Amino acid sequence: MDDGLQRLWAPHRMDYIAGQNQPEGCPFCVAPALPESSSLVVARGELVYALLNLYPYNPGHLLVCPYRHVADYTDLTEAEVGEVAAFTRTAMRVVRAVSNPHGFNIGMNQGSIAGAGIAAHLHQHVVPRWGGDANFMPVIGATKVLPQLLADTRELLVKAWPA
Repeated sequence: MDDGLQRLWAPHRMDYIAGQNQPEGCPFCVAPALPESSSLVVARGELVYALLNLYPYNPGHLLVCPYRHVADYTDLTEAEVGEVAAFTRTAMRVVRAVSNPHGFNIGMNQGSIAGAGIAAHLHQHVVPRWGGDANFMPVIGATKVLPQLLADTRELLVKAWPA
């Protein structure tokens, strides 16, 4: 029977929903050591790095993470705070150059009660936003439409990130 609805398939989300095939240990400690071919890392600094969110809210959703496994912003060193800030600014510039968003959500959730999916390793979200990106799909249909593969997004951002 045809119900008149179109379907958007996102099978890659099922592992996340079911808690399957999760990496051993902290994914933000593991990510920088992965081979470039399977890594979502976009840029590496001395104390922090930027990577694509595996489950993005929007295309180009980046995370800025310290290499050091630390949970709370107040536990970062002054040098780490400075590099998180610098990487966040660069991430905004790069995403603007690549995909021209209308705005950004920037922030970090401190603790699982505050919404941190991985509370044990601090990470700052840099989420590009466009007018209408919170349309009826996520609001009514609980579905997010992402028009680009993560590998393609990563390639564009890596090429645009300053050396």
